Amino acid sequence: MEKKSYTFDEIKQKLVNYCVYQDRCHAEVEQKMREFLLIEEAKEEIILYLLKENFLNEERFTRSYIRGKFYIKHWGRTKIKMNLKQKQISERLINSCFDEIYEPDYEKTIRKIFEDYYSKQTGLKEYQKKAKTIKYLMSRGFEYEKINDIFD
Repeated sequence: MEKKSYTFDEIKQKLVNYCVYQDRCHAEVEQKMREFLLIEEAKEEIILYLLKENFLNEERFTRSYIRGKFYIKHWGRTKIKMNLKQKQISERLINSCFDEIYEPDYEKTIRKIFEDYYSKQTGLKEYQKKAKTIKYLMSRGFEYEKINDIFD
C-alpha cells in the first residue's frame, strides 16, 4: 500500500492538531514528524511555528505531565522525573515544575498507598509487610526518605 503524501500545509495542520489534542514535548513532535518525509528546513519551520503560536510549550507540557502522573496515576517524583528525562526534558525545567505537586498531597498519597498495599499483605511478619510495602512505593517512584519520614 502506498503512503499518502501530504502538502506542507497539511502536515503543519496535522501537527497543530497533534499538539492541540494533548500537550506535547519537542521529542514527541519530532517523533511524529518522522512519519512525514520532511526536509530539515521544513521541520524547523514547523517547530518554530508551533512554538510561536504556543501549540508547543515545553514548560506547559512538563507541568501538565507532572500533574497527570501524580494526581491521576499516583506516581512519585522519581518515576515522573525519569520519564520526563526520557522525553528529553531538562532536569532544571523538571525541578522547577515540581511545584505542581502540593506537598501535603504528596505525603497523603504516600500514606494512602502505603496503607492500602500494606493491608493487603497477609501471612507475613510485620517487618516483611513493611519492607514489601516500602519496595512497592519505591517502584511507584516515591523517594525512600519521603516514605520513611511518614513513619518516623
